[in-house]
Parts: sequence; C-alpha cells; structure tokens
Amino acid sequence: MQVMPYAEAKNYRFNPFDLTKTWSHKDYPLIKVGTMTLNRNPENFFAQIEQAAFSPGNTVPGIGLSPDKMLLGRAFAYADAQRNRIGTNFHQLPVNQPRVPVNTYMFDGQMAYHHSGNAPVHAPNSGGRPWSDDTGPVENGWEADGEMVRSAYTLHAEDDDFGQAGTLVREVWNDAQRAQFVEQVAGSLLGGVRSPVLERAFGYWKSVDAKIGQQIEEKVRAGHAAQPAEGMGEG
Repeated sequence: MQVMPYAEAKNYRFNPFDLTKTWSHKDYPLIKVGTMTLNRNPENFFAQIEQAAFSPGNTVPGIGLSPDKMLLGRAFAYADAQRNRIGTNFHQLPVNQPRVPVNTYMFDGQMAYHHSGNAPVHAPNSGGRPWSDDTGPVENGWEADGEMVRSAYTLHAEDDDFGQAGTLVREVWNDAQRAQFVEQVAGSLLGGVRSPVLERAFGYWKSVDAKIGQQIEEKVRAGHAAQPAEGMGEG
C-alpha cells in the first residue's frame, strides 16, 4: 500500500483521488502490510462466489472514505445493487457474515436468515439499544474542506488526461510492448471504424504519445490500402 499524509494530498501536483492516476512510488514508496494466501478453492461456486456481496461501504469505526468521487458513489450503490441482486438480507448469508459479533440495525425483512427478537430497529430508541452518534466532519479530515457536491474535481497543478499514459508508453514499456500495443489498437480500428471517428482516434493516441499515435495511424492506413475495394470480388 501507499500512504499520503492528508496535508500533502490537498496540494499534491495532481489530484491523488483521480482514479485514472497512479501515485509515484518515488514520492510515496510501497509499504508491505501483509500477505494474502489463496489456499483452497470454493466448495460450492454459487453459494461462495455468486452470492458473495462486496461493497466499499462496509467499513469499521476508524476507517473513512476518501473524496474519490467514484468511491463515494460505489459506497452506497454497491449495497443497493446487492439487495436487488441477492435479496434484502444478503449480508446474513454465510459467505457474507462478519467473523465477529456485530451490533447492527439491519435485520428482519424478506428472506431473513437471523432474527433478533423484538429489538428496536430505529435510532434513537427508547429500548436501550446503543447507536453511533459521531455525526459531523472530523476536524482534521477532508470532510471539513467543504460540502460534498456533484461537481468536477478542483484541478491541481499537473492535472491532465494524457500525461501519465504518455509516461507509461515512453518510460515503462519496452519496444516489444509498444509494438504489441500498436498492433492491438490498429487491429481494433481496422475492425470497421470509419471517418471522422477514425481521425479522432488517431488524435487521441497522438495526444498520449506522438510517435505511438503516428505508428498506429500508419498501420491502419496501410491496412486500409491493402483491403479490396468495396463491392469488388472474384469474377
């Protein structure tokens, strides 16, 4: 994992919460936090795989969500999707049950797997059930910087759409990978993409890297030249 202090995230050279970007390992080296070992296969694919319900909204106290707009949307949308896909009480299925006791207000309803007697399901309540009361933003968190609104990110100094992609092509890939990439993109464009969309595609890849974009265009143009004229076949 990588760790970026909150104070640095506010003014980092590009928006660190833009999911199209990656953090430089030079700026924030990787920190090993553990090892995941896959030691067995599922015994029942449907019960253990198809019914598995993951959601980034499943957090424990002390872990908050970042201002990544895609993450914020997924935090509530994934749980809604699981209710529609699996059922109201998807979290009670064995594959989704927490490993430790949980004081939750989510029970009863359709296809309930566990029952909690007559415990109140609303908060606050007069039945003696506790509830979380940590409302409001924390003093030193991003939540205090302004309202969460449906708007574009505030651009940082080096925010752009093509910079990191160009670095990947020029500095990370080797010649064989670049050649394979040209072959892949050109092959896709030769699959029926026509003007003016074709020229826009060339411009897109030239914005990533002028040389790689030119190679893609040349390969596509050569491929079109080699194709027989439409409507002409064997006599």
